[in-house]
Amino acid sequence: MEKLTKPISLTPPLLLLLCIPLVLAGHDYGQALTKSILFFEAQRSGYLPHNQRVNWRSNSGLNDGKASGVDLVGGYYDAGDNVKFGLPMAFTVTMMSWSIIEYGKQMASSGELSNAMEAIKWGTDYFIKAHPEPNVLYGEVGDGNTDHYCWQRPEDMTTDRRAYKIDPSNPGSDLAGETAAAMAAASMVFRHSNPAYSSELLRHAYQLFDFADKYRGKYDSSITVAQKYYRSVSGYNDELLWAAAWLYQASGNHYYLDYLGRNGDSMGGTGWGMTEFGWDVKYAGVQTLVAKFLMQGKAGQHASVFEKYQQKAEYFMCSCIGRGGRNVQKTPGGLVFRQRWNNMQFVTSASFLATVYSDYLASSGKNLKCSSGNVVPAELLSFAKSQVDYILGDNPRATSYMVGYGNNYPRQVHHRASSIVSFKVNPSFVSCRGGYATWFSRKASDPNLLTGAIVGGPDAYDNFADERDNYEQTEPATYNNAPLLGILARLHGGHGGYNQLLPVVPTPTPVVTKPTPTPAPKPITNPAPVSSSSPVDIVQKMTSSWTAKGNKYYRYSTIVTNKSGKTLKDLKLSISKLYGPIWGLNKLDNVYGFPSWLSSLSAGKSIEFVYIHSADPADVSVSSYNLA
Repeated sequence: MEKLTKPISLTPPLLLLLCIPLVLAGHDYGQALTKSILFFEAQRSGYLPHNQRVNWRSNSGLNDGKASGVDLVGGYYDAGDNVKFGLPMAFTVTMMSWSIIEYGKQMASSGELSNAMEAIKWGTDYFIKAHPEPNVLYGEVGDGNTDHYCWQRPEDMTTDRRAYKIDPSNPGSDLAGETAAAMAAASMVFRHSNPAYSSELLRHAYQLFDFADKYRGKYDSSITVAQKYYRSVSGYNDELLWAAAWLYQASGNHYYLDYLGRNGDSMGGTGWGMTEFGWDVKYAGVQTLVAKFLMQGKAGQHASVFEKYQQKAEYFMCSCIGRGGRNVQKTPGGLVFRQRWNNMQFVTSASFLATVYSDYLASSGKNLKCSSGNVVPAELLSFAKSQVDYILGDNPRATSYMVGYGNNYPRQVHHRASSIVSFKVNPSFVSCRGGYATWFSRKASDPNLLTGAIVGGPDAYDNFADERDNYEQTEPATYNNAPLLGILARLHGGHGGYNQLLPVVPTPTPVVTKPTPTPAPKPITNPAPVSSSSPVDIVQKMTSSWTAKGNKYYRYSTIVTNKSGKTLKDLKLSISKLYGPIWGLNKLDNVYGFPSWLSSLSAGKSIEFVYIHSADPADVSVSSYNLA
């Protein structure tokens, strides 16, 4: 970056209809999703993998961390420069992970889930290296001042690659907190495909949160070279709450839920009404997650506090759609506008929150409460779509602000690697100042296409100058793209009847070197995890399977039988690991009960419910019941 920013039965045809993605008219969101993920490969530092698709890039930063006695090879360059800044990199990984957690199914239907997971793992592999001890975290490699003095390809770097860390004597609660959030969120992404890796990420997240909470301080007071570029204007309270929310979601440990309840008022979670969300200011993100917990029925004794979080979340949402007391500024063309330097970061982040909150509300059957009155959830999704469509070309200039999408997009991107001839085409060394003289000053298109990059975007009046030295508008950043992954997946894949309040974690197909057939689950008979003397018997079996859009789906039938000699009433079932639609039960907060047409089950009688998803059977158990 170049400048500081502020803060019970169904017929098979019907089953297939449920699985066909809903493609909204207009832009090709699937193509945009593919390109937006590809951008992260151009930002990779370290040894590039054999399946690297951005083939004009080569290895770089291979001695990172060596002078400090630690291996810091890998990770991402944040924007158009060659510095690895820990805070925005961690936020990038958190937002990519959140995108998969909410919309992994839609990504899978687009064939992009494995690519998105690889993009996350490139970041988390680096974070594991950067966290060699419980209370030590390396938060920057390189120095923005010396780096910005030079215009060199990453492969040619001659700038200072010093590594900077935080520790108990030099704390950084915001940096450690955001990295904890990234590790926790990513642990959910890999839970099914790579359980050992998921556990390792969660272990790092626990340690980083403890480090952040115990040794409090702003990271840019310890890593002072970051102040000019990624100053922590909002402080660290938002990151501590943000990390706690992600750790609760990843682990289910009520310590973190209680942390949110106890500290919501004192740390600003219930007090700050925001109109921005990004790598520095996390409050709106925290408030959105806590509102989700509340709608899931998980608030418990903290319900009154969580309701205040939700009020602030809705303050943010209402401001985005122009229905609040203090609304976000927009350009004449309708784009959210906060600042002239890299404004697009706020557009994509706000649009992501609006997208997920729209689906949370729809799943709970509620409306958004704004000062102007109630608003249906679809209006939030329409807002997000309008912002994405603007980015992709529906704007007064008819310019796509995603490089490589459409016909009219930025050609002189403020990006060292894309603006200099590829190392593979001409390996001749590009010197520090020579790069400015030869390549930066060229009034021609970049020799390398930075596919998928979201640049800084237009000014407050929709004006844009496609010039390499116009870094405020033409520089891209990883945190511009990260929130966009989820929105594009949602717009391309539709909703598909998913309940966003269910504990959904995608079950991706692991990436393998050779194609190996995945065996279908065998028909099973699983008793519920209750004692043998239980009057309620639960038996599950798979009754059918089919393939739609290249994905395998299974229909499971579950029979619940009253084995007692009495009438069974008030039955409550707990169902976890459910990743698709369910029929034949009534959802009651976080449990399931009899369908609305049935109030009890006589002795010896049974009921059946069915569900469909692309994974092993859900875990079904008895939560409570009464016998009369």
